[in-house]
Amino acid sequence: MNSRRIIVTSALPYANGAIHIGHLVEYLQTDFWVRFQKMRGHDCVYVCADDTHGTPVMIRARQEGITPEALIARSHEEHARDFLDFEVAFDNYYTTHSPENRAFCEAIHARMVETGSLASRLLPQLYCEHDAMFLPDRFVKGTCPKCQAADQYGDSCDRCGATYSTSDLADARCSICGRPPVIRESEHLFFELEPYRDYLRDWLPRHTARDVSNKLMEWFGEPLRGWDISRDAPYFGFEIPGHPGKFFYVWVDAPIGYMASLKNWCTRQGESFDAWWNAADTEIYHFIGKDIVRFHCLFWPAMLQCGGYKGPNQVFVHGFLTVNGEKMSKSKGTFISARTYLDHLPPLYLRFYYACKLNGTTDDIDLNLDDFAGRVNSDLVGKITNLASRGAQMLHKNLGGRTGTMDADGRALYAATCARADEIAALYEARDFSQVMVAVRELAESANRYFDAQTPWTLVKQDPEAARRVLTSLLNIFRVLAIYLKPILPSYATQVEQLFGEEPYRWAAIGHPYENQTLNPYTYLATRVDPKQVAAMVERSRQAAPAPSAPAADTAPAEPVKPEIDIETFGKLDLRVARVVAAEQVEGADKLLRLQLDIGEARPRQVFAGIRKAYDPATLVGRRLVMVANLAPRKMRFGVSEGMVLAAGNPDGNLFVVTPDEGAVPGATVK
Repeated sequence: MNSRRIIVTSALPYANGAIHIGHLVEYLQTDFWVRFQKMRGHDCVYVCADDTHGTPVMIRARQEGITPEALIARSHEEHARDFLDFEVAFDNYYTTHSPENRAFCEAIHARMVETGSLASRLLPQLYCEHDAMFLPDRFVKGTCPKCQAADQYGDSCDRCGATYSTSDLADARCSICGRPPVIRESEHLFFELEPYRDYLRDWLPRHTARDVSNKLMEWFGEPLRGWDISRDAPYFGFEIPGHPGKFFYVWVDAPIGYMASLKNWCTRQGESFDAWWNAADTEIYHFIGKDIVRFHCLFWPAMLQCGGYKGPNQVFVHGFLTVNGEKMSKSKGTFISARTYLDHLPPLYLRFYYACKLNGTTDDIDLNLDDFAGRVNSDLVGKITNLASRGAQMLHKNLGGRTGTMDADGRALYAATCARADEIAALYEARDFSQVMVAVRELAESANRYFDAQTPWTLVKQDPEAARRVLTSLLNIFRVLAIYLKPILPSYATQVEQLFGEEPYRWAAIGHPYENQTLNPYTYLATRVDPKQVAAMVERSRQAAPAPSAPAADTAPAEPVKPEIDIETFGKLDLRVARVVAAEQVEGADKLLRLQLDIGEARPRQVFAGIRKAYDPATLVGRRLVMVANLAPRKMRFGVSEGMVLAAGNPDGNLFVVTPDEGAVPGATVK
């Protein structure tokens, strides 16, 4: 068998959230496949990275009062720890916020310009004046223009599946502050896909499954639309060369992150990136979920073709995870984070159960928690591990722990078990892990029937050497099953290697019997799942779910209502519309921003506002706020504050400055 050179990737987890058991459907099946390739002796590199850019990261960092860089560093550490504890063996787990990624983005952008694949257009976009930003699709909610379903995101409808522009939404509102946005025009850069029509039409059926390519071919009934690859400031990402204030859309630099992670690995290993990625004999495989097919099977191969890079050999697409037949639910405790799972159960169980369910198609899989416990207890513990437990313990207790040779029936069964190696290898190659598990379970059942028929517990009293031959046969069969399972259960296989005192198993070890050797003392390989552990995990997940959203401030104040005032007292307030002329942080003050406010007077007013943790000062310049203009000047150690900015505070501590509607002019009285 010739050695292959293989690059494997999983979709990049977003830095704005924790890893959960739905994500693990992808990473575990990729890990199964990679470990199998390495056991076969192939030169296989598994790279991944945190997807770190975009508006959600920027907003969350702002809410937490930290930099985006600090947020993504923390997220990377948490993700890496979760993957490590689930035994996902990346060769390199990197970040898209890297110099390698920036260099590849700029190189591909330059090729877009050189080939005439880049176009500039003015786009009407939704703009939130309160938050001073153009709103990405997922930061707009409203009513679907197709089916009129309420509370849908700005790019697609969860109810009817329609896709649309954010400007088509009815009753659109900013999902950050809840205010209705306005429409403004902005220049955007488009990567034109139509010139790559013929390439993509030929590429799709050869590099994706039939159902995936058939679905994507629906796009070819009309000219392929250009892909908007730019986003406006403020945005956390890479600025586009030659376009100040414009940033690469996160979906541009996310798949390029595969290349950047490989480049980083190559640098550390003293390897050549081109000799890996662009070599004719290198195989490249992407594992992704079916929700991101369009990005990976239309935009991404076109970008690679434009940039002069090799495209993937195959894009493997999987389905979603349901739990107990339903979408994961926080309120029901079935939206389970990786860490919550690990706090209650070993990774061994979930790796085993997912392997029993995954079949290399785009079908969804269901984690039925009762079936999960039952199948682990019945198959992994009761059928497979039981072989080692019964055989090794009896051998040590009665026969000094030393194997002999196999008897005739046992040797025939062992040969039949080894004979399925090519079949099981083909199932691994096809990612049909559920059939791998069916084959292993069948072999384990045959071995258990053999054991029961030979009754070694009786034989050991009458003919100890005959019993030794039976136990030797049983343990040899179990050893082969452990090798078959090693890509799925690596730590389990490591314990088996220690039991037999052998080097780490390769696939080629299957044909070498273990005879006339002393077995190490047996330690438990797997114990039964206690349903109470599963129930405790679900309860912990339910408790960790966020409480229902608080009612609006006008119906449920966050603080006790203050003592009443009469209308005359209220009338003494002089509330004015103010335009922010300048804004800056105040050195030595954690909460204050220094604002210069135009309220129609000869000179701007200086106001110190305690909103530093809520707002980047650069985003405030040009905005209109509401201020108390007749508040007595207050001398502070930083200077004199000549008024007060009005802001609303949520129970969670977030602040939102009060903003007048479009058209309000500086100095106008607020009534």
